[in-house]
Amino acid sequence: MQVRELGEFGVIDLLNQMIVRRRSGPDNATPFSFRLLVDTGDDTAAWKTGEATELFTTDTVVEGVHFTRITIPWRDLGWKSLVSNISDIAAMGGLPLYALVTLGLPSETEVEDLKELYGGMLEAGNKYGVAVVGGDMVRSPVVFITVSLTGVHPGSPMLRSAARAGDRVGVTGLLGGSGGGLRLMLDGLAAQPEAAGHLRRSHRRPEPAVAEGRALAGAGVLAAMDVSDGLADDLSKLCRASGLSARVYTDQVPVHPLLKQAFPDSYFDLALAGGEDYVLLFTATPERMEEVMPLLPREAAVVGEILAGEPGSVVIVDSAGRETVASRAGWDHFG
Repeated sequence: MQVRELGEFGVIDLLNQMIVRRRSGPDNATPFSFRLLVDTGDDTAAWKTGEATELFTTDTVVEGVHFTRITIPWRDLGWKSLVSNISDIAAMGGLPLYALVTLGLPSETEVEDLKELYGGMLEAGNKYGVAVVGGDMVRSPVVFITVSLTGVHPGSPMLRSAARAGDRVGVTGLLGGSGGGLRLMLDGLAAQPEAAGHLRRSHRRPEPAVAEGRALAGAGVLAAMDVSDGLADDLSKLCRASGLSARVYTDQVPVHPLLKQAFPDSYFDLALAGGEDYVLLFTATPERMEEVMPLLPREAAVVGEILAGEPGSVVIVDSAGRETVASRAGWDHFG
């Protein structure tokens, strides 16, 4: 069997099982698993040290897989490679702290391009309080960037597995802009200058929801994750981790008017499956949701509800009340 037959999330499940099984085996000298608060399968790992909860995450982007040099300038690539990790920390309700960067470069890479790449990282770090404290560098046939990031949380982090039947589903911002920008650039589509500029920036310069994550955690929200692979896929992951299903209402999903203008027939598909918006997806009881929404940006919205049912199933309800089971249209590295 090849990994593409399992798919990305099947591979993740396989490796998670191996990790947990080996960790608890008789040949393991250190019972370190019992020091963990959050194990594999969430936006970050987490463990307790003294009074604080430490968070740790890592992510890789590879040229030709996640980006091309046509669709994103070097400086924006640096920005995005760091903020995608910052978004994972935000999803737990934490504050990002220190980053290690592993960089693979072809030997013919221009020095000015390298400076632009790191300039974007440092710009993002300065904005969100992250210090780049080291890393590694190797020669590679294509550009790749791996960022490992630590963070801290004063209490208990929000988890994918903490949703409960009856919860409402919320998002902290607009959806589909990043996917719209990528489609414009890859397909060479025409759009009004204002819409094109907005969508390109949405793809190249996402803003991680650090403040929103802190607000949610402070208000007692228990379940959250970031939207990196598309609303449908990410909500399915949250539901699967919680052993539940969900319903999403199309007329409640927040999208920017410029996305509707550029893609009048497919803006909802982009909102559902575009990915890389890096807003937060969260659930809370109806009462808690009423308390939380005033703390969030005006673009935040309640988009659905959590239900008992097949774990991971997400049903889309259109304005006429018609129901459709969401397809797995989000990102899968091996799909």
